[in-house]
Amino acid sequence: MESQRRMPGSTEDSESASDDRAYGGDRSGGGEPKAGYILVVDDDPAMRRMVTGYFQDHDVPASAVANGQDMCRYFKGIHPSAIILDLRLGQENGLDLLRQIRSSSDVPIIIMTGHRRDEIDRVIGLELGADDYVTKPFSLRELLARVRAVLRRQEMGRAARSRDPERGGYRFGGWQLERRARQLLDPAGNAVSLTKGEYALLLAFLDAPRRPLTREHLLQATRVHEDIFDRSIDVQVLRLRRKLEIDASAPRVIRTERGVGYVFTLAVEPF
Repeated sequence: MESQRRMPGSTEDSESASDDRAYGGDRSGGGEPKAGYILVVDDDPAMRRMVTGYFQDHDVPASAVANGQDMCRYFKGIHPSAIILDLRLGQENGLDLLRQIRSSSDVPIIIMTGHRRDEIDRVIGLELGADDYVTKPFSLRELLARVRAVLRRQEMGRAARSRDPERGGYRFGGWQLERRARQLLDPAGNAVSLTKGEYALLLAFLDAPRRPLTREHLLQATRVHEDIFDRSIDVQVLRLRRKLEIDASAPRVIRTERGVGYVFTLAVEPF
């Protein structure tokens, strides 16, 4: 990360002087964060100073904490608009913190991983509800752009829900998806749990039944950033198949279209 420290707003000379400012006055726990702030969760002090300093230099309020305990303190006050979460937090597991956040909040989350080979962590993070990811070392300019992008997507989603509240649902092959409750019922009427990603993927299929859908289309429909490897969608499809198919190894509901993507084969009835 040495090269990153010499980026505008994060030089070694300015890090010490901007330390208190970068933490938004909250480092000691005595101050209150500003509304609309970004929370950085990372156990590396230099990384915290670098990211929060750069964000504040670009008029984006930011605060930072080193661990999950301090992160929870922020959820008792003014909630952050987005969280940048490192998955490697010393003795803590960032994936456990991600799961904890998602159990009670839909705040946008961008996860940070230390190596490009940590593919499994990125896949699990996305499946647990992360909105995007970056790999260290990264460009601060790109990170800020990604934060702004997830905030725009969230705002667009809120606007769409206000115009068209989720009502009704879909019936297909004896199954039923209730949109308001976000609940999937099997043919026997039993509730089947879905992750955030699985729900979004199923909606994409139900909105376009019996039509081949490309991986790119499904990536956009599940709000995963376009440059994320296609295998993340393949993993989501596999998990959804295990819940819908009698035999996931010989799928009949979600069929692979070689060279294209996937197709949902059942007739779908909106209600």
